[in-house]
Amino acid sequence: MSSSMPLLDNTIEPDEVNDLPTGNINASAKPATQRVPVVLTPGGGAANAGTSSGDTESGIAGIFRQSAHPVSLFFLFFFRVSAIVVYLLCGFFTTNYVLSTVIVVVLLAMDFWNCRNVSGRTLVGLRYWNQVDDDGESYWVFESRDPSRPANPVDSRMFWIALYTFPALWLALLIVSILKLSASFIPIVVLALVFNLSNAVGFTYADRDAKQKWANQLGGGWAGIGGLGSQVLAGVVKNSVGRVFR
Repeated sequence: MSSSMPLLDNTIEPDEVNDLPTGNINASAKPATQRVPVVLTPGGGAANAGTSSGDTESGIAGIFRQSAHPVSLFFLFFFRVSAIVVYLLCGFFTTNYVLSTVIVVVLLAMDFWNCRNVSGRTLVGLRYWNQVDDDGESYWVFESRDPSRPANPVDSRMFWIALYTFPALWLALLIVSILKLSASFIPIVVLALVFNLSNAVGFTYADRDAKQKWANQLGGGWAGIGGLGSQVLAGVVKNSVGRVFR
C-alpha cells in the first residue's frame, strides 16, 4: 500500500443543520392562567385593617383589651357569676346546705363591697355611702368624678349591664324557688336581691346626682358671662338638663 494513499476516500461532510425551532416552546402545554392585576386604591389598606381589627377586638378578650381597668371589670363579673354558679350547682357537689349557704353569702358580700367601693369608683367614677350626722339622722352621700374626665365607654357600658342584669337573674331564681316550693333557698335569693338592688339603686342615684351637678355647673358657667340674656340662657339650660336627669 502506498503511503500517499488517503485512508478515507470520501470527504467527511458536516451534518445538515436544521432550522432552529421558532415560536412558543411550550405551545403544547396548557396556557398559563392570566394574573388579575391588583389595583391599589387609597384607603383600601385602612379599610382592610379596620375589618381585621374589628374581628380581633370582638368577644370577651376584646372587651378586656379595650377596658381601662380590666382587673376591676373582671372581679365585678367574677363575684356575681360565681355566686349564681355556686347557688345553682352546689347540690351536685355537696349535700351540706350550711356550706353551700356560707359560700354563696360570702361571694355576695364580697361582690357588694367590691361593686360599691372599687368597681363603681374605677369604672364609672361613682361612689355612695350612708352617713349618720351628730343628730342621729342618716343621709346618703354621693361622690362623682370630674366631668372633664369621662369614664371609658366600655367600662361604663359593662358596669351598667352588670348592675341591672344580675338583679333580674336573682329575681327569676326567686320566682323559680317559690314555684318549686324550695323554702330553704328563698332566704339566700332574698339576700342576693337585697345586695344587688342596693347597689343598683345607690349607683342610679349617684349617677343622677352627678348629672344634676354637671347641669348646675353648666348653668353657673353661663350665668358668669353676665347680662340678662346670659342669665336667661343659663336658666333654660339648667332647667332643661335637670329635668332630663330628674
